[in-house]
Amino acid sequence: MMRFSTLGLALGAALGLAATVGSAQAADRFTIQLKWVTQAQFAGYYVAKDKGFYKDVNLDVTVKPGGPDIAPPQVMAAGGADAIIDWMPSALASREKGVPLVNVSQTFQKSGMMLTCAKASGVKGPADFPGRTLGVWFYGNEYPFLTWMAKLGVPTDGSAKGVKVLKQGFNVDPLIQKQADCISTMTYNEYWQVIDAGFKPDDLIVFKYSEQGVGTLEDGIYANGSKLGDPAYVDKLARFVAASNRGWDWAVKNPDGAAMIVLENDTTGAQTEKHQKRMMSEVAKLVEGSKMGTGYLDPADYERTVNILLSVKSDPVITKKPEGAWTHAVFEASKKYIK
Repeated sequence: MMRFSTLGLALGAALGLAATVGSAQAADRFTIQLKWVTQAQFAGYYVAKDKGFYKDVNLDVTVKPGGPDIAPPQVMAAGGADAIIDWMPSALASREKGVPLVNVSQTFQKSGMMLTCAKASGVKGPADFPGRTLGVWFYGNEYPFLTWMAKLGVPTDGSAKGVKVLKQGFNVDPLIQKQADCISTMTYNEYWQVIDAGFKPDDLIVFKYSEQGVGTLEDGIYANGSKLGDPAYVDKLARFVAASNRGWDWAVKNPDGAAMIVLENDTTGAQTEKHQKRMMSEVAKLVEGSKMGTGYLDPADYERTVNILLSVKSDPVITKKPEGAWTHAVFEASKKYIK
């Protein structure tokens, strides 16, 4: 767990700031950078803004959508956000490269990543992978896959006894166009794109990374660790975490309503009601599960993610165990703002 000599003092001072929330003072501005485009994957933040949960804790929040050309850690490094949403492998890799990201709240309690295969390819189980072409996302998303193949003893060099790895874009074209036997998908997104392309669930076999023991932590809230000695910053973080988790709780209980709020915030017009409602239903399954409350980071899940990343010896995402990469302090401080 992170240990800053100044963090305790900052949180103590933040308690003093709590009394000012709800007063006549101007709302504090706060910017959150999302990992991807506006969609139900981030419903809790849009709900918190729409329902006035951020306003209730005296925050004026700007939710910045992401995209293929936006790297949240870089946005943080450039001072473009107060916090970001990122997957833990990406955040830890950025931390090792010098961006002081610290996990202050873990929204998704389990991985939504899967390998989705066409049954027509003949794949019935992992034993059928050798000799196949598998679509894999890169940019840090490949590490759970590589760990899984290593556990199975399956080379990824394209040999007869191994698999050919196809560098997959963020779409499902390789499966539809029969360029790959299996592709990377998320339970809440690309899987449904495959279904919408004409496949039926019975035409597919899916392997959830979480069930294969190689699921790494995904969407979490990451703060700027170099500023965690600042009481005002810590207090804003605590308020943001409290209101965001309140938004997620509402979204989980009202998935269709949350999906509609997301649609109202989609300025591109690219999203559809059908897809967002399905996405929210699946995202809710990833958010739920912690007995400690929405947003709690289970240290065991953190350790599992780190061990998975360290197990990849070729082109590793991290080379050593991180120090100070997470803290429960902000999550605990957020409790005083929970309604």
